Amino acid sequence: MDFNKSGGLIPVITQDAKTKVVLMQAYANREAVELTLKTKKATYWSRSRNEIWVKGETSGNTQKIISVSTDCDFDSLLYIVEQIGPACHTGEYSCFYNKLL
Repeated sequence: MDFNKSGGLIPVITQDAKTKVVLMQAYANREAVELTLKTKKATYWSRSRNEIWVKGETSGNTQKIISVSTDCDFDSLLYIVEQIGPACHTGEYSCFYNKLL
């Protein structure tokens, strides 16, 4: 992974393994990716709190990692997860619920 291209953070797209719905987009630093691979719990970097964030740690809406893939440029990731509860902090199943077209 090339963490140098974007100031140490890379985008992560998270998709539900069962429904194939895109759940969210977040960012990860090297430590978050290493923790994700080690623990099999979706782990991100919170830009607002400036800290590691394990999805569901406080809400209970967890993401168990099924697979992790990189894009062809090695500068973004795709987490395929088993989603428990809603993925969005608003309570929606997916963060992508606002239709523009």
